[in-house]
Amino acid sequence: MRRHVGVILIVLVALNLRPAVVAVGPLLRQIQDDVGLSGTAAGALTTLPVLFFGSYGLVAPFLRRGPRGETLLVTSMVLLVFALLARVIPVQVALFGGALLAGIAISIGNIAVPAIIKRDHPQAITTVTAVYTVAITVGAAASSAVVVPLQHALGSGWRPPLMLLAIPAAVAAIAWLPRLRGAAAATPRPEAGSPQVWRSALAWQVTGFMGLQSLLAYVTSGWLPSICQDRGLSEAAGGYALGLSSLLQAAGAFLVPVIGRRFRDQRPLVALAIVLTAAGYAGSIWAPAGSIWLWIVVLGLGQGVGFATALSFIGLRASDAHVTAQLSGMAQGVGYVIAALGPLAVGAVHDATHGWTAPGVLVLAVSALMFVPGFGAGRERTIGEEPRAERHAAAV
Repeated sequence: MRRHVGVILIVLVALNLRPAVVAVGPLLRQIQDDVGLSGTAAGALTTLPVLFFGSYGLVAPFLRRGPRGETLLVTSMVLLVFALLARVIPVQVALFGGALLAGIAISIGNIAVPAIIKRDHPQAITTVTAVYTVAITVGAAASSAVVVPLQHALGSGWRPPLMLLAIPAAVAAIAWLPRLRGAAAATPRPEAGSPQVWRSALAWQVTGFMGLQSLLAYVTSGWLPSICQDRGLSEAAGGYALGLSSLLQAAGAFLVPVIGRRFRDQRPLVALAIVLTAAGYAGSIWAPAGSIWLWIVVLGLGQGVGFATALSFIGLRASDAHVTAQLSGMAQGVGYVIAALGPLAVGAVHDATHGWTAPGVLVLAVSALMFVPGFGAGRERTIGEEPRAERHAAAV
């Protein structure tokens, strides 16, 4: 029973790890007109939180003794409440400050959850991670879908719907409070000789796969509607395409534990994620326009498998909760920096070539590159067990 309650608590946090960012999109034009933002500033408003998604992760691996996971999650949700409330203050500084604080709050939650899954659910890492991934996806899809209808129902401007997102974050913070008092330290002191993730070839493989699959995910969220519109779909249909892709990611995440238990390691999952993602991109860009919805389904499934697999690696490749916390910080801290380059690179190539062929080749090249870290991370081993030659090469 306690384990089931623990999974529910993880879901409550996961539901709050994307709405602060994705709910801005449907209201962005109203925000821009109301506050007087330029196009560049409006783009920065949505990009700023993403740039900080891994910020805590860049600090966490260097902490000799990090805070307990429960402490981190309560802190994450409380900061998120403050960020959501600050963002609706009618001053540009508060708007951008709230966006930045939201990114930091989300980064703390991003890093803390994999270590808690490793500690509390060591025999069900892949399954619980899949549930966690689905909750993130559902939270993102639901929030982006309801903010405009909620605005209409309230007969208000853009601020009240965004402010109401603070309620589920507050509920999650309150739900985790009882765990603060009775929980043992979630991140125990490492034993002598505990491996340092920054010197581990395996840790860099996990980080590389996390970064590249996240890069492609942000390319999808940033550019899939534009690709669909250039293929002949309406603006509304382009938005529906992105929503469908996001929902299919949840289905793809559920495939991970189902398929994963049939194999010795996760390399088949890596191959499946890469093949489906590459096929989905190729079909969306070059296949006959009448089949584009099929390829969007394929793309969503592939990226769902890839995201859930990448998060599972954090727990599966670490030997204990302390190493998991270090690896989570490294993989997501560096990974989200890599991911932030994707939409910018695709946009630059599209502007230079005035078409989607060159950007399409670029995303297929990134998909192929994912095989290198993915197959390394997918082997059944843990950090500290790599062959000595690999550890020496990583250290050099």
